[in-house]
Amino acid sequence: MYPVIRLFAQLIKHRNDPPLPITGTHVSHHICLPWDIDLWMELNNGRTLTLYDLGRITAAQRAGLVTVLRKNRWGLTMAGASVRYRRRIRAFDRVEMRSRLAWWDDRFFYVEQSMWRKDGECANHIVYRSAVTSKAGMVNPQTLVDTIDPSTDKPDAPDWIAAWIEADARRPWPPMQE
Repeated sequence: MYPVIRLFAQLIKHRNDPPLPITGTHVSHHICLPWDIDLWMELNNGRTLTLYDLGRITAAQRAGLVTVLRKNRWGLTMAGASVRYRRRIRAFDRVEMRSRLAWWDDRFFYVEQSMWRKDGECANHIVYRSAVTSKAGMVNPQTLVDTIDPSTDKPDAPDWIAAWIEADARRPWPPMQE
């Protein structure tokens, strides 16, 4: 089940935080609850992606993205992701999540998120490819950025994100059916 109560709790907790620049980093704190774990008594990989929603949506709220999406009747969809798991998160472990917009091109936003354990080690890290949609199709990311804050400078593409985009473009679609 989707953690709606946890999402609302994060939105309420951060509702009075200062506005976040669109390329700013949102920091949030979470606890791995018993229903987040798998048979190996650690945070389930699928639940990790769901918990990332809590940081990403709250960051979007703080940056003004949610207001612009609602005003324009635009949607937000995921178009890809690459995740790296490195350290276990067990039941009742506390993690710090960092969420930020890393870059955008003429079609997609690239959102970087990570979870950090109390010992300072990064447990996992993800980059999402996300698109803003309208009834007419995809919205150019720069249009959205300019709507939120026209003074925002587009960052340079991180090398590792550019390499992922290139590698993903070589991936066959549709996948082979053998």
